[in-house]
Amino acid sequence: MATRSTIMDTNSFRRGATDELPESIRRLAARRERVLGPSYRLFYREPVHLVRGEGAHLYDADGQRYLDVYNNVASVGHCHPRVVAAVQRQAAALNTHTRYLHEAIVDYSEDLLSTLPDAIDQVMFLCTGSEANDLAIRVAQAYTGGTGVLVTSEAYHGNTALTSELSPALGTAQPLGRDVRTVPSPDAYRLGLGGGDVDLGLWFADQVAAQIADLERHGTRFAAFLADSIFSSDGVFPDPLGFLAPAIEVVHRAGGVFVADEVQPGFARTGQAFWGFERHGVVPDLVTMGKPMGNGIPISALAARSEVLAAFGDSIPYFNTFGGNPVSIAAAQAVLDVIRDEELQAHSARLGAQLSAGLRAASAGHPLVGDIRGAGLYVGVDIVTDPVSRRPDQATALEIVERLRERHVLTSVCGAGGNVLKLRPPLAFSPADLDVFLTAYEEVLATLPT
Repeated sequence: MATRSTIMDTNSFRRGATDELPESIRRLAARRERVLGPSYRLFYREPVHLVRGEGAHLYDADGQRYLDVYNNVASVGHCHPRVVAAVQRQAAALNTHTRYLHEAIVDYSEDLLSTLPDAIDQVMFLCTGSEANDLAIRVAQAYTGGTGVLVTSEAYHGNTALTSELSPALGTAQPLGRDVRTVPSPDAYRLGLGGGDVDLGLWFADQVAAQIADLERHGTRFAAFLADSIFSSDGVFPDPLGFLAPAIEVVHRAGGVFVADEVQPGFARTGQAFWGFERHGVVPDLVTMGKPMGNGIPISALAARSEVLAAFGDSIPYFNTFGGNPVSIAAAQAVLDVIRDEELQAHSARLGAQLSAGLRAASAGHPLVGDIRGAGLYVGVDIVTDPVSRRPDQATALEIVERLRERHVLTSVCGAGGNVLKLRPPLAFSPADLDVFLTAYEEVLATLPT
């Protein structure tokens, strides 16, 4: 049976396609193919062999510098010296699990919870965002007594057995769970094609209500709506502000909980708020976070309303051996401190606005650039075949990615059509980095047909 390719495959190096590569890259790629499982992917037609990172820059084995316009994992910048120093100090003192008392995890928990709404008052630590989302769904199901879960049509929420079934972005070879339903992506750019004004909030709430009704029609009790509030895998849909709120009202009226997956929009990424869900004026029942909270050191968390967490916690003991270990907690605390001390939320808002404005100026009049949308340092550029049909143009989007890579700028794509350039640099991105990126982007656009 034919399967849809996934966004994770679209700009991948093809296994065995090594004949045209430089000898050193060819040898390393061939060795990798022999010993690593076939599900792994490499970016780009000619893979990049990276050996060092600093701020928003990465360096290959030949010393060539690349501008990273993709990596939200190293949220405060590659190898930020304060994060590195915090990890080194703690690794030299103690690293163990959470069944012993340790002040650092309590201090960090109090600090983390202070950034969240007052109703979110407890936290549990894990190692990956996938684990956090997996636990969140288990908690939601224990609290509601239901099993039905809603996600958006191109969502990615993880790679555990449970979260893979909640991640349609993995492609049709990965089946969704029996009690999982999808709602369409909130793509205001294409919803307007039919003419007339569309109230995105009411439209999206109607989609959520319809899928809850479908679950109930099939005898499945609704438990949770799991969503990333910037809808990153769906194609980056952050606006209009507040459009998510009517859907969350529907979720709560139906007895379900809202799980805010903040791996992508959290930790000051949007500039307008510390957490992505805040932009919509909603308070989640559960909040998941992952990679960026430790600047790449493995740590994730589930923050929750205590009353929602109680049903699970009172009946099921949960233990994640190295979730919340002292070294990872030290990294996470350093990240929070850096975000505050370097005023990275304000920086993200300011530089993100300049990024979006620069993209619009550079793209003005180009028929292949259909829409530019984003919040802070998370921007999507929608590449289309023409501005009338707004049909996704994956081939051109991937060609732009490759031509940027040739100019030593790294990024990728997202969206159902694999046609949206996904721009999410580390928060250490500087005005000088922005100039480098916009120059490369303009050069690449100039090489494309008009």
